[in-house]
Amino acid sequence: MLRFAMEKLHIWKEKANRKPLIIMGARQVGKTWLMKEFGRTCYEKVAYISFYNNKRMSNVFQIDFDVKRILMNLNIESGVTITPGNTLIILDEIQDTPKVLESLKYFCEEAPEYHVVAAGSLLGVAIHEGVSYPVGKVDILDLYALNFREFLCAMGEKGLSDALTTKDYTLIDNFSDKYLFWMKNYYYTGGMPAVVDAFRAHRDYQEVRQIQSDIVRQYEGDFGKHVDARTLPRIRMVWDAIPIQLAKDNRKFFFGQMKKGARSSDFEIAIQWLLDCGLIYKVSRVNEPRMPLKAYKSMNAYKLFMLDVGLLGALSELTAESILEGNDIFVEFKGALTEQYVLQQLISDTTYTAYYYGTESANFEQDFLVQKEKCIVPIEVKAEGNLRSQSLKAYCDKFHPEEAVRFSTKKYVDQGWMKNIPLYAVCNL
Repeated sequence: MLRFAMEKLHIWKEKANRKPLIIMGARQVGKTWLMKEFGRTCYEKVAYISFYNNKRMSNVFQIDFDVKRILMNLNIESGVTITPGNTLIILDEIQDTPKVLESLKYFCEEAPEYHVVAAGSLLGVAIHEGVSYPVGKVDILDLYALNFREFLCAMGEKGLSDALTTKDYTLIDNFSDKYLFWMKNYYYTGGMPAVVDAFRAHRDYQEVRQIQSDIVRQYEGDFGKHVDARTLPRIRMVWDAIPIQLAKDNRKFFFGQMKKGARSSDFEIAIQWLLDCGLIYKVSRVNEPRMPLKAYKSMNAYKLFMLDVGLLGALSELTAESILEGNDIFVEFKGALTEQYVLQQLISDTTYTAYYYGTESANFEQDFLVQKEKCIVPIEVKAEGNLRSQSLKAYCDKFHPEEAVRFSTKKYVDQGWMKNIPLYAVCNL
């Protein structure tokens, strides 16, 4: 399975000032596979150590940070003679052994000739809870569910994926029917590697939904294992509420809909836990579209999205027919799937951080805003056939942006005040 993150690993391998690398990402997004595949294809040897229920190796890091002593233990545990340059050391599932994370500082300072990658599904939670983080001594790589271009490659459509990168819409739009066909399938399957792999092999929508349901249950099982009794019900409430909140016309997260009288402060810890796990994304509101957007974001007004469009569909119990055989789903679910899809591509296949515009008194909102060089670009997401961009037009009339974008199922068109970019080409923003 082609993962574009592999290119970043190749660059990391050749860096003159290479540091130990931490791969961050939610459970089941393919961190272990990526590290092993990188080792298999780019190194003579791979020393793989998992710290999951591995008390022996956890104890190794409790004594001290003598790198030579640690390497001797890694040699024995992995059965591999570790040599600088041609061996990839993989330290997996390190979230339960905080000293492993701390040891990366010493690998960086005392043994930079060794190539070390580390990962852990709940590493973000561990760091947030006070685990000593080797600031400035590690490189970071974020890994997400497969984006649409990676999905196309997995389906044997690498030509379609490569065409998107040309930004040549005379070529791209010539195959709009194929892009839309695969995009609808991506809406249903999403980008979780196990799901995509099964769909590639069998094209069985029931199997897809079963695997998605299993992943959701595993995530929900993590809630009970890793949080205290007071926080657990609040995490479950937030998690279960996301599909309901996204179904509203105004997708701002309203706490009162979960529990009467609830306030954002009641759920801050629960939301942060889900964010640290990589299970949800937060898109903050800005009340004024000014540079830099980060300085104008609201701390208590935001939208929450799932990590994957397929899992959102599974949680919402959407059928394959509703997505593949017409537009009814887009009316019923009010574009939530499409907005989720667009955000996923923005996060995983562009360099932009997404916000949205709105105020308490405004009579319109803008789906997304991104900071593009010196411009603030408003983005409207359209899932239905009706392409009247009333809120985007109102925004442009008020703030006069240099560039405005609408994502829709229609082909590329530049209308002067606004560019319509096909939904299958979000990567070209």
